[in-house]
Amino acid sequence: MIYTCTLNPSLDYFVEVDQFRSGTLNRIDGQDKMPGGKGINVSRVLSRLDVQNCALGFIGGFTGDFIRRRLISEGVESDFSEVDDDTRINVKVKSDVETEINGISPVIPDEAVEALMQKVAQMSSGDILVLSGSIPGNLPATIYQTIMKAASDQGIKTVVDTSGNALEACLGEQPFLIKPNEQELGALFDIDIQTSEEAVFYARQLLAQGAQNVIVSLGGAGAIFVNEEHAIKATTPQGELKNSVGSGDSLVAGFLAKWSSTNDAHEAFRYGVAAGSATAFSVDLCQQKAVDDLVEQVGMEPINGVGE
Repeated sequence: MIYTCTLNPSLDYFVEVDQFRSGTLNRIDGQDKMPGGKGINVSRVLSRLDVQNCALGFIGGFTGDFIRRRLISEGVESDFSEVDDDTRINVKVKSDVETEINGISPVIPDEAVEALMQKVAQMSSGDILVLSGSIPGNLPATIYQTIMKAASDQGIKTVVDTSGNALEACLGEQPFLIKPNEQELGALFDIDIQTSEEAVFYARQLLAQGAQNVIVSLGGAGAIFVNEEHAIKATTPQGELKNSVGSGDSLVAGFLAKWSSTNDAHEAFRYGVAAGSATAFSVDLCQQKAVDDLVEQVGMEPINGVGE
């Protein structure tokens, strides 16, 4: 079973406004509401790729109820831990320029954390746990590390998609997969990464620190995959960019969907890049047909790191 864990989910409220102006009345031309959070995005894409999974994390209030109901409607199992405060609302204003207003995270009490840890303790060896996204303000930056230690005791593979201190703290727990983008990778080493070769070089430093597989997303330039056997660059298919939200999460979901059925990291990486591209070319997260149509358009080539 694949589990995703979103510690800081949201109800994302998308509004379209013609020429938004501050300080005056603006009328909405279109709107939509979606469950938000990186781990939740991974779960939604896995479900669309016909991979059974279960979403974990913290939700509360009427906004939490919306997330649970929406996931059920999309065939995603969930086993969230409840909190007293409402799950945050993030407002995304689409106009002549895009504006985002992110809500305040709920307070996560100790008993909710303990409930989550009990769920991890009930997982089985061979399960996969995806830890993805930001951390609520009242939880320590090491919370992912704490969860990973418990998962390791159960023989569970962990996938981490976060940044900064939270990511750095996780490396010693030997995550199965991490997925920084090039800016996040550079920030770990206080360097501005300019080339694919540099991305490979610093990804290998993360292998030395404990990661088993590293994907570095490069936006429109593709992605890099590095482990002990491979250093590969994938180029993305051509298409019209329609959506900048969830592409990296779709890459993770696509990788896990293919890896869980084949154990082939090379093909899993190709499928992940196709899934990320399919989301970028869609108004919402990708659908399976769109991913399958793009797989053969993903270019793959071996690449060396700096100094090789």
